[in-house]
Amino acid sequence: MQDQRPRLVHIIASPLGVKGVLRGQLGHMSRQGFDVHVITSPSDEIAEILAAEGVSFIPVPIEREISVGKDLQALWRLWRVLRRLRPDICQVGMPKAGLLGGLAAWFARVPYRIYTLHGLRLETLQGWKRTLLIVAERCACATAHRVICVGDGLRRQAIGLGLVRESDCTVLPTQSSNGLDARRFEAGPALRASAHGIRERLGIPQSATVIGFVGRLTRDKGIYELVQAFERLKQAYPEMHLLLVGPYEEGDPVARSTRIKIQIEPRIHLAGPIEDVAPYYHAMDMVALPSYREGLPMTVLKAGAAGKPVVGSTATGMADAVIHGQTGLLVPVGDIPSLSEAFTRLLDDPAYGLALGQAGHDHVVAQFQQEKLWADLTALYRSLLPHAQGTATTHDSPQTLAGSPTS
Repeated sequence: MQDQRPRLVHIIASPLGVKGVLRGQLGHMSRQGFDVHVITSPSDEIAEILAAEGVSFIPVPIEREISVGKDLQALWRLWRVLRRLRPDICQVGMPKAGLLGGLAAWFARVPYRIYTLHGLRLETLQGWKRTLLIVAERCACATAHRVICVGDGLRRQAIGLGLVRESDCTVLPTQSSNGLDARRFEAGPALRASAHGIRERLGIPQSATVIGFVGRLTRDKGIYELVQAFERLKQAYPEMHLLLVGPYEEGDPVARSTRIKIQIEPRIHLAGPIEDVAPYYHAMDMVALPSYREGLPMTVLKAGAAGKPVVGSTATGMADAVIHGQTGLLVPVGDIPSLSEAFTRLLDDPAYGLALGQAGHDHVVAQFQQEKLWADLTALYRSLLPHAQGTATTHDSPQTLAGSPTS
């Protein structure tokens, strides 16, 4: 049995990335007539998700952090899989998969290679680590025929740093990596009831004003600045609480002193990692993201979909998601007094916050709906197929491929 459909392969290092930036998109591409395969690290949960979307899953261990021996082994395995799959298009994303997957696709002579640039971790690094990541990003971009940036700000930064040529770099009309299903975050009786329960469970009064954060608890997300701004304001606003949703990560750890403050302050609440964050946005009155760097911050888009005003930083990518003074407020990176002032403005004028939140909702619905992005991406793939198919060969059946080892 032979499959004549154009074959699309996605390579992404982390299974969590499949849930975060590809879910729904893969099934859409399958319904559009593509033979879709995903290569990522082993995960039973991801295998079930992809099976439900009608997508083939090929597990290949890919370490997130640098590990020369394991990285070389992953490169070899990826090359073998791609040689066997013979895809028409290979799309890679995230730094490690961008480098290893891009090299493997280049060595395997995949007719068309795409690298999705989600953000630039190197922006917050110094010394040899920054140099190493610059080299890695340049290599990943060089192995791709097209680099898709998730936002205009990220594109400008990548070009300015000399990572990619302007002619090779694009942003889809609907920015972001996968768009957003705004309906999941819009206020309704069920979400309001869940939010009420969240406050009750965490010991937050229903009448309190809650500043919220959703994401990885790391240094470069501005957790230190957020906690310091809260400390500056907590005496003046006794009804103000801070809700942190997400896990601590050790790759760029929050300082021990900041962790201790989070632990001992009774009005700071740490929810930890949460599978479904939608109800938590409705337990918040405003959402803060004082990050040092972003690609296109999905936290901000989800806050907008939930109708919550945003206080963010002027980091790369933030202005693509927040319109200062219209859907939220932006302050300089690392500027604790300005961050405190932005919170004060919303705390003192709740009606202004509601207006920003409504405008944010309208902005997300108009600009970031995922169906629009999927249509843009489908159009891009189809524009490439005459070139890709010119060198492609007839594909083996998925059943035949499934029986082949990955090492």
